[in-house]
Amino acid sequence: MKGRKTKQLIVCFMGLFLWWSLLFFSPTAHAGSFTEKHIEEINLLWQNSAHAFADVNCSSCHLQPETKQLIVSPNHESCQSCHKQQVETFLLGKHGIRLQEGLSPLTPAMARLPMKEAAGDRQMNCNTCHDVHSANTFTASVDSCLTCHNDSHSLNYVKSKHGLLFDQGRSLPKPTADLVTCATCHLPRQKIEGTKTIFVNHNNTYNLLPRDRMVKDVCMNCHGMEYSYNSIFDDELVEANFAAPPTQYLQTLEMVKALEEKRSGTEN
Repeated sequence: MKGRKTKQLIVCFMGLFLWWSLLFFSPTAHAGSFTEKHIEEINLLWQNSAHAFADVNCSSCHLQPETKQLIVSPNHESCQSCHKQQVETFLLGKHGIRLQEGLSPLTPAMARLPMKEAAGDRQMNCNTCHDVHSANTFTASVDSCLTCHNDSHSLNYVKSKHGLLFDQGRSLPKPTADLVTCATCHLPRQKIEGTKTIFVNHNNTYNLLPRDRMVKDVCMNCHGMEYSYNSIFDDELVEANFAAPPTQYLQTLEMVKALEEKRSGTEN
């Protein structure tokens, strides 16, 4: 407990030092944007975060490792030092591909899907979805998505069974494996080959097309194959964000079952 308090005091001092540096030495910072109260609020968010428990403090993100220069607004390059696979996959998806190609960040105003007008100028980077100081994965897994997305599929999530279960679990420290969030389906967890390490694939377009990729990587972790295929290829059900069981039965599945019965000699 004593060590924990000491760590918090050190971080508080470091936060004040960074604030002072931003205020007096950074040519890009606006003095009115950084106050002692602001730093105190940041420290409170940080103290119970996953970063705090992993000894990731202010300098981990705000000081350039080689030059020790102050980084006013850390971006994906700072995150990459700890989250290599997450950043690499993020840069391959629609959210991050512009950064990968050396272009300006994607904004919701550029999107083809309906987006909330107030979010039009938000620039897609790690800290767009992740609160950089609290590292709250509940926020990143649903709330961040709904800050921008305004299409029917996204908006219907909160009324779906998945959304209702998620809402009941908000008292937990972080989403558990049985809570289905936007990230569960669109940023699936994957195992790094040859290791026991599991990371979140941040390529948000990886399993959108073909649709059956999502069946294999996501749906069948909880549902049977037939239920999954009948759901994912039902356009109306997808738009409703799977608010009800599927009502269609794909003819292809019937043909496969009939063929299997014929091969096994159990055909009626």
